[in-house]
Amino acid sequence: MLQIQMGQLEAWLAQAFWPFVRIGACFMIAPIFAARYVPARVRVALTLAMTLLVAPLVRAPTASPFSAAGVVITAQQLLIGLTLGFVLQLVFDALTLGGQVLANSMGLSFALNQDPLRGTGTPAIGQFYTILVTMTFLALGGHLALIEILVHGFQTLPLAATGLDRQTLWSVVVWGGNLFSGAVTVALPGVAALLIVNLSFGVMSRAAPSFNLFAVGFPVSLVLGLVILLVGLPQMQASFLELLQRGFAFTRDISQLTQR
Repeated sequence: MLQIQMGQLEAWLAQAFWPFVRIGACFMIAPIFAARYVPARVRVALTLAMTLLVAPLVRAPTASPFSAAGVVITAQQLLIGLTLGFVLQLVFDALTLGGQVLANSMGLSFALNQDPLRGTGTPAIGQFYTILVTMTFLALGGHLALIEILVHGFQTLPLAATGLDRQTLWSVVVWGGNLFSGAVTVALPGVAALLIVNLSFGVMSRAAPSFNLFAVGFPVSLVLGLVILLVGLPQMQASFLELLQRGFAFTRDISQLTQR
C-alpha cells in the first residue's frame, strides 16, 4: 500500500505553491493579463498551466509552507511578482496619462469612455492611446517576453527567503518617475501647439470684444488637436517602444539579482 508522509506532501506543495504565488502576483497587475476583459478563470488557468510547467524545474526551499520561514518566502514571491508586473504596467499608464493630458487641452475631458483595461472612465484620447499601445504590445510579442522573463527568473532569482533588497525596491520607486516623464513626452507637443492657439484666441478676444470665442475657439482647438494627434502618432509610438524596451531591461535586471 502506498504511504505518503506529511513531509512529502509539504515538499510537493512547496514545489508548486511558491511558483504559483509569483506567477499569479505578476498576472494580477501586468498589462494585458490583468485587464478587465480577461476573465479571472482564464487568468487562474494560465497561472496553473505555467506553474505545472515550471514547478519540475524549480528548486524549492526545504522550509515548510506553513512555517514562519515559509510565510516569509511567500511574501517575497508575492513582492517579486507584483514588482515585475508593476514595472510594465507603468509603461501603459504613462501613455494613457499623456492621452488624458492632451484630451484636456483639446477640451475633450468630458468625452469619457469605458477603459477595457481598468474598467474605469477615461477620456477618449487616453483610451485611444491605450488600445493602440495594447495592440502594439501584442504585435511585438510583449506578453511572450514577459512570460520568458518570469520563467527564466526562477533560475536567476530562485525561491528563497531573501528576495528583493532595499536598493532594488528604491529603483522601482525611481522607475515610477517614468510615468510622468513619458506622459510629458507624449503630450507636450500637442499641449504646446494648443497653448499657442489659445493665446492667439486670447489676443483676438481682446482686440475684438464682440468675437464669440467659444463658438469659434472650441471647433478650431478640436480640429487642430486631432491633426496634432495624427501627426504625432509616429512620435508617440517611438516613445512607447523606448519606454517598453527600458521596462523589459529593468525587469530583466530585477530577475537577475543573483548574477550581479
